[in-house]
Amino acid sequence: MKIELVTNLKRHATKILADLRVTKEPILITEHGQPSAYLVDVQDYKFMQRRLELLEGLSRGERAVLEEKTYSHSAAREKMDKWLK
Repeated sequence: MKIELVTNLKRHATKILADLRVTKEPILITEHGQPSAYLVDVQDYKFMQRRLELLEGLSRGERAVLEEKTYSHSAAREKMDKWLK
């Protein structure tokens, strides 16, 4: 992972963003020697967001199973039939 100072980002933003588009490598931005932010390619960011949405859905499903808040196939089918009418 590439690391850049925030001052370099201010001075060379166009070049840093151009490099990011080419390499697709995330860039850690530091401020006063401490991590401050990450720059990531837009497509990579969208991919990560979609992955998080899927993981959150799986987590909700696992929680529902553990809390016994699920339906059998036949019960779900009955509910759907009523709802679709």
